[in-house]
Amino acid sequence: MIRALIFAAALGSGGLAAWITFAQPDTPVRVEQAPEIARIAMSEVLVASAEIGQGRLLEETSMRWQSWPEGAVSAGFITRASQPDAIETLAGSLVKSQFQESEPIRSDKLAPAGTGYMSALLPAGKRAVAVRVSAENTAGGFVLPNDRVDVVHTYTRPSVGTEPPQSVSRAILRNVRVLAVDQSRNADPANPQQVVVGRTATLELDIQQVEQITAAEASGTLSLALRSAADLNEPKLAVKRREPTVGVYRDGKMEVVKVAPHTAGSLWRARQSSP
Repeated sequence: MIRALIFAAALGSGGLAAWITFAQPDTPVRVEQAPEIARIAMSEVLVASAEIGQGRLLEETSMRWQSWPEGAVSAGFITRASQPDAIETLAGSLVKSQFQESEPIRSDKLAPAGTGYMSALLPAGKRAVAVRVSAENTAGGFVLPNDRVDVVHTYTRPSVGTEPPQSVSRAILRNVRVLAVDQSRNADPANPQQVVVGRTATLELDIQQVEQITAAEASGTLSLALRSAADLNEPKLAVKRREPTVGVYRDGKMEVVKVAPHTAGSLWRARQSSP
């Protein structure tokens, strides 16, 4: 009898506990909502579909439209919204500076179609001057377009008295960029180790350097000394121009007097002809 009562009490307690559990309302579960991702406004920008070398002409197949974040669109970029027919209108333009693949096309790196080839590649204030060269005075023909060179002037100093004529060499220009060798503006990318033996080398100079190198070529020969690629970032050093001087005897004392360049030759000849 006692066991039956204990069993009945246990059964009743279990039922009561079950009723209490199911009778209580469900506890609400808090659901965290994922933050909404902000949409980035995009624009279509004209880019190079492949690498385009300096001096090349733009082709329609070398350009394409590419999505670009509007916040990263520079003022110099060409967008489809502003120039929808840019691919057709820019075809034939001359590339003044190299484009890498997927690099945005910029108008300031292009020259209009029909522009003079070399003049379009020259930086503002620069001149292109061709000088006579040979394999012997261009580092054995290893001087190629876009190399940097020093220009060495060699001339014969006239004999003075009993002194025989002497050959003199001096660097008159340093760190000069070679624009072209003969009519070649670019080295062959398929054969970077080629040797180009030309008869002329076109150099990029400023107006003062043009005057200096023209006068030097008229009075002697020019050689191009190839510079190391490691020296490209070296500051350009101006070669000090030697001013012609003569010795003048006054009252038994010699004075050094500066003379104009165009009179230096006549003074040398006068010294030679004097007894």
